[in-house]
Amino acid sequence: MRMYDLILKKRNGNELTDDELDFIINGYTNDEIEDYQISALLMAIYFKGMNERETAKLTMAMASSGDMIDLSSIGGIKVDKHSTGGVGDKTSLIIGPIVAACNVPVAKMSGRGLGHTGGTIDKMESIPGLKTSLDTEEFFSIVNSIGISIIGQTGNIAPADKKLYALRDVTATVDSIPLIASSIMSKKIAAGSDAILLDVKTGSGAFMKTLDDSIELAKEMVNIGVNTGRDTLALITDMDTPLGFAIGNSLEIMEVVNTLKGCGPKDLTEVSLELAANMLVLAKKGTLDECRILAKNVLENGHAFNKLCDMVEAQGGDISVLNDFSLFEKSPIVANLISDRSGIITYIDAESCGLASVSLGAGRTKKGDDIDYSAGIVLKKKIGDKVNKGDILAELYTSKEDSLKDVKKSMLEAFRIEDRDIKVKNHIYARITKDRVYRMYS
Repeated sequence: MRMYDLILKKRNGNELTDDELDFIINGYTNDEIEDYQISALLMAIYFKGMNERETAKLTMAMASSGDMIDLSSIGGIKVDKHSTGGVGDKTSLIIGPIVAACNVPVAKMSGRGLGHTGGTIDKMESIPGLKTSLDTEEFFSIVNSIGISIIGQTGNIAPADKKLYALRDVTATVDSIPLIASSIMSKKIAAGSDAILLDVKTGSGAFMKTLDDSIELAKEMVNIGVNTGRDTLALITDMDTPLGFAIGNSLEIMEVVNTLKGCGPKDLTEVSLELAANMLVLAKKGTLDECRILAKNVLENGHAFNKLCDMVEAQGGDISVLNDFSLFEKSPIVANLISDRSGIITYIDAESCGLASVSLGAGRTKKGDDIDYSAGIVLKKKIGDKVNKGDILAELYTSKEDSLKDVKKSMLEAFRIEDRDIKVKNHIYARITKDRVYRMYS
């Protein structure tokens, strides 16, 4: 088998066989195939695409290139959830405890933030003492004893994907639906879950900016999941504006706690409950309506918050901060963003808010950057709110005084304030199964 022939085959629009895809991924992972040849293949895939079978096989080959986590020692149906990333998206830390409180085990591996999107692990590590790096035995033990553990991804999950992504990033082949979908799903499949729920974001703060593109990606990932033996569903959720009020690590943990105590933002609560209900459906806990009731009940009776406390304590975290926010590290500078006009807020650009939060110190622009857990933004107004000139639109938390001028300018530009009323959009746009797309789902 020659790589030249496989490049030519795909360039001409033909299908690659399972054996050929195994040869490509194994050879590249083991440094037996050159970057320039894989680059040529990626460009051929970009233009010619891949069918369902090819995409599923590519995904499995990448998943099998490193560690395949075996969760069989954990009882019950293990359901994983993946978000394509957003601003203020702290749902994993809300739905995980909700689902665990409904007696469904949650054994989840999450990532760190990069660019304008935040990472679950960074948020968790803003809790003093909390460990997100656990060995497999301890990870499984915590899940079996309390029902939930969320840890950082291990170093050898889908190494082929890491190599391919680095190459895609410099060869203008990132935005290929089969390559995006196989990249995401290879890591989810390697993580060992029985079923997968996908939260595909759409809008300015998301990777996919349009609803149609988000649905196309979701359909591709659902097909991969089903074709590789995992029950898989997807929701398309809004990321045109930040989710909730808080953007930044410890600030978002406080909002997680408030939401689990029943007093969180309406949009965050709505999206979290719907995601949790769909995870419960995948865990065979009932119909969607029945699972919505289950999720709502454990949120309202406090059992979900108790699960968060159990997990934090089991992983070495100081749970006292969950009941007394004053114990979190404080930013030395808190500045108000003041509205320069009156009217109705018709839009808040999520990507601009995410980038502003990074500039304040809450995120990283490249792997390895240090972050300030206390930095970030708390919105004081949301879409549909009336504001007067001089009102506070947001609070900015930072230790970087020299960043404030530029951040205030970009944040003011992120708010669109007009002399008209606006109907607040749904937060959930579609639900996608293997056989159907349910649009305008709320």
